[in-house]
Amino acid sequence: MQDRNNLPIGKTEFADLMGRLGPFERQPHLAVGCSGGADSLALTTLLADWIETRGGKLTALIVDHGLRPEAAAEAAQVRRQLRKAGIAAVVLAGSVPRPRRDVQNAARDLRYGLMSDWCRSRRVLHLLLAHHMDDQAETILLRLGRGSGVDGLAAMAPVTERPDVRLLRPLLSVSKSRLLATCRRRRIEPVVDPSNADPAYARVRMRRLMPELAREGMSAARLSSTAARMARARAALERAATELLGETAALFPAGYCRLDRTRFAMAPDEVALRALARLFACLSGADYAPRLESLERLWQALRQDAIGRGRTLAGVRILEQGDAWLVLREQSAMQPAVRLDGPVVWDGRFLASGGAGRAYSLGALGQEGLTALRKAGLDDAAEAVPRVVRPTLPALWSRRRLVSVPHLALDLGAKSGRNLVKVEFLPKRSLGEATFNFS
Repeated sequence: MQDRNNLPIGKTEFADLMGRLGPFERQPHLAVGCSGGADSLALTTLLADWIETRGGKLTALIVDHGLRPEAAAEAAQVRRQLRKAGIAAVVLAGSVPRPRRDVQNAARDLRYGLMSDWCRSRRVLHLLLAHHMDDQAETILLRLGRGSGVDGLAAMAPVTERPDVRLLRPLLSVSKSRLLATCRRRRIEPVVDPSNADPAYARVRMRRLMPELAREGMSAARLSSTAARMARARAALERAATELLGETAALFPAGYCRLDRTRFAMAPDEVALRALARLFACLSGADYAPRLESLERLWQALRQDAIGRGRTLAGVRILEQGDAWLVLREQSAMQPAVRLDGPVVWDGRFLASGGAGRAYSLGALGQEGLTALRKAGLDDAAEAVPRVVRPTLPALWSRRRLVSVPHLALDLGAKSGRNLVKVEFLPKRSLGEATFNFS
């Protein structure tokens, strides 16, 4: 009887794997990252069969990262091979200065950036990646070495929601050996990347340990099962964090939040930390939440009522206000004003549209703006917003002249800027989404 670990993946099995990641739109246009290795070539050819039965379209994205002299030639070779098989393929070229450390991470960030940009510009929703069971096992071991908790040990998610694209990993339950068998069955010749065997990289060293670990019971399949269980725990904790925020947080369109101190302080540590991570990522406009160690120190101070006149973390302030904690953007960390030459995002949180051609810019109200309101006799209109928040409000400027404060519904001067410019609070990370989304 043939060992299942050496069986190629058939069309029916792959359709089941894809079905777990849906739903998909009718006649979908999918993108797939294809390095030319066995993993990505197997995924690409399987996707080509899958998409054909659905009347859709597949585009393979090949990244020439420029980190090795052979990269350009290899990318061209992979494109020729795919086109010969009738699969549309494009090469995305980019470069980063070769870092002294974390070369593989730099290459990964470049790949994701180029592929995500391509998908966004062509309105492609789904980007598929060929990470498999062995990759998942290596990720768990690496994160164990870093002392990771539940989130880290959940490793890579089958579905990762990003602002512009959904990253899908249908092969996380499939072994590397089965992908190699799939390539052999389809007579595909993979490209060999020598860096995948270079012991200078931690992932390669971990890969070499896998056979010995498997003999001790820590096989790729068992480690992958551990990741799946951790992912279930993570999902439950994230739901609890969502409920906590729903019960205790009041988020205002002007970009600040009020937390019910009493109810929030009663939450279990793990749930409260997740809720704080989401809140600080939302109000900072950053791509990522603060580091866990920093959040743990802040949470300890909050629980002990020991924040004094307030604390700052990751460009966000938190301070006591009666029976609440007021959470707001740190003024000194805010982005400088940006010119409105079309729709723009300011401070990672506010989307402004309109006003093009009028020499307007969007920036913080600040003390200069508050002084302008006072001189115009409009101080009272700002009373609805806590005093400490007012300098952080988005304001429309024409050179050094204050034009309007959209969230206070205030206009200064006869030429109304508020009616010409729309400013919405649209942070990169919302309170309603999880921030783990490991890639």
